[in-house]
Amino acid sequence: MARDLSPLFEPRGVVVTGVSSHPGKFGFVALHNILSCGFAGPVVAVGREEGSVLGLPVHPSIEALPDGVADLLVLCTPVAANEEIVRAAAVRGVRAVFCAAGGYSEAGPDGAEAERRLVALADELGLVLAGPNGQGVVSPPAGLCAQIVAPFPPRGRIAVASQSGNFVSAFLNYADQTGIGISRAVSAGNAAATGVADYLEWFAEDPETDVALCYLEGLPDGRGFFERVRRITPRLPVVVVKGGTTSGGQRAAASHTGSLASDDRVFDGMARQAGLVRASSIESAFDAAATFATQPLPAGNRVLVLTTAGGWGVVTADAVTAHPDLVLAPLPDDLRAAIDGMLPPRWSRNNPVDLAGGETRDTIPELLDLAAGHPGIDAIVQLGLGIQGNTAALTRSGPFHPDHDLERIVDFHERQERRYADAVAAATRTHGKPVLVASELAVARPDNPLVAAVREAGHLCHASADRAVAALGHLARHAAWRRARS
Repeated sequence: MARDLSPLFEPRGVVVTGVSSHPGKFGFVALHNILSCGFAGPVVAVGREEGSVLGLPVHPSIEALPDGVADLLVLCTPVAANEEIVRAAAVRGVRAVFCAAGGYSEAGPDGAEAERRLVALADELGLVLAGPNGQGVVSPPAGLCAQIVAPFPPRGRIAVASQSGNFVSAFLNYADQTGIGISRAVSAGNAAATGVADYLEWFAEDPETDVALCYLEGLPDGRGFFERVRRITPRLPVVVVKGGTTSGGQRAAASHTGSLASDDRVFDGMARQAGLVRASSIESAFDAAATFATQPLPAGNRVLVLTTAGGWGVVTADAVTAHPDLVLAPLPDDLRAAIDGMLPPRWSRNNPVDLAGGETRDTIPELLDLAAGHPGIDAIVQLGLGIQGNTAALTRSGPFHPDHDLERIVDFHERQERRYADAVAAATRTHGKPVLVASELAVARPDNPLVAAVREAGHLCHASADRAVAALGHLARHAAWRRARS
């Protein structure tokens, strides 16, 4: 059974220690972020300065607080003060502690001893202890941004647990950029008492979460981690990035979080057996998690590529063919015949389905529905959308708009892009198959109406065909692992 981490992610109230009026101090920043992002419960500031900070009175000690005012304590105070604060907070009803302070096991033998005392105290008092040496905890369903960095991400279905606070920030930045939001996020720091496996077990039971995303450096109990996550992954996809895969990275991990990184070949074998989705970079990890969060698992590995122009289709066909878990689907005869009736004779008549500029107003939506509904196709990668939106933007910014009937054509192009995005979402929803849109406009022109409409539909617009294929490969491999297991 998962440990109860609800006081950490769904607290009734929050106490922040180390609060001062200095806007660069952790206590001020944590307090500011909690107050700024919509947390509805009581928030209490504790610090040495008299008066108020950000409109809240500053209490001189935990003992000055009423009982039961909060169940989450955010420690932004030095190592030497924290044990006394934690004991007093437990008396006042606190049930979870996030320790942002550094100076523990990552700092040497004295810090390691202080960390052991803090863990023992949390165990004695029955507290959830997150950290130490972490940047914070975020829970958009609760409006909670108890962290010492930005941003506060949109609400979504991806839960993050990371042994690096900076990578939590990176994942939240990607969530903000793409619109594919976060359910929970925590910087595990040194993971002294609450490790990544604890968070994953709780995420697997969390109704707000559909996929977990984590960064790992070291595992003190690799066998225990394996046994726990293999029970999670049949219910919850877990995407993982592993740091410390080289000797240089392992030395860096030891100085960063005090972790001893494991042999990469051993970890890779464990990940495959346990059904973990292992990504090679932070970007590809977020792509994979966002795709799991917004697309159904494919029933097989047969991929159809739809494109409005040939070059995109060629490179995507290469990527699909080179991927060990995907197959470029042979174009079924009945599907080819149906497409013949929709396109001029110059279309490719093969997979990739290259429209060769022959589409009409309704061709792309009709093709998406037709292809997604065919039993010989398991997934679709759609390319070449957004061109009409770019044409509209250039026309709108030119000196002749809105005259010469340009307003009408601009409106038509922008409406078409929104239709295409709606058609992608409808094909996925109706036929239960992943349909991925890829365009460099996701990064180059995020204001493009196609990109904006894909985002509004709750899907990811992949920044390139290669990244879309890589994410789809993760879905196909994980789906195959689940089928083999069952």
